[in-house]
Amino acid sequence: MSMRIVFSILASATSIYLLLIFARIMLTWFSGVRYSTPVAALNAITDPYLDWFRRIPGLRLGGFLDISPIVAMSVLSIANSVFATMGNYGYITAGFVTALIVNSLWSAVSFLLGFIVIVLGLRLFAYLTRQDIFSPFWKIVDAISQPVLYRINALFYGGRSIQYIIVIITALAVFLAVWIGGGVAINIASSFLLRL
Repeated sequence: MSMRIVFSILASATSIYLLLIFARIMLTWFSGVRYSTPVAALNAITDPYLDWFRRIPGLRLGGFLDISPIVAMSVLSIANSVFATMGNYGYITAGFVTALIVNSLWSAVSFLLGFIVIVLGLRLFAYLTRQDIFSPFWKIVDAISQPVLYRINALFYGGRSIQYIIVIITALAVFLAVWIGGGVAINIASSFLLRL
């Protein structure tokens, strides 16, 4: 059996496993299906891999956000792309692998930036519409947004007392700029690396 066929099989297997992990992550959002037999089988297949990443310190941000599944899927996605390229072309370049790693890391960072932008947008909406910020939903939004707003205030305003809405708008503008600018920079860097 040629190496290209072996890598094509590995690419197909990692694609299927990525889908299983994605399904596993989506099912965690529904409490009623956790104990069914198909879900238990899915957990048995995917949890050993996901557990490697759950043990890495720093992948749980507060008590609200666990990014270990994103990192786990990024690593598997890199492997899948390498296998697919080897299966299609029979070789791989260092520039391709580097571009793949950079893009995968950016995907995780981009997800976090997008998440923060959404949370800050929700916080701005709550402030402007005077929502009941004591409900459990808004408490979660505040628990995530307050450390970000504190750091933005310290960085841009030296920790001085500034109107709350100005700090929210500044944070939103900064994170949007980093998100958009980072995406453009990563695309340029990837194009350059792919030519190596």
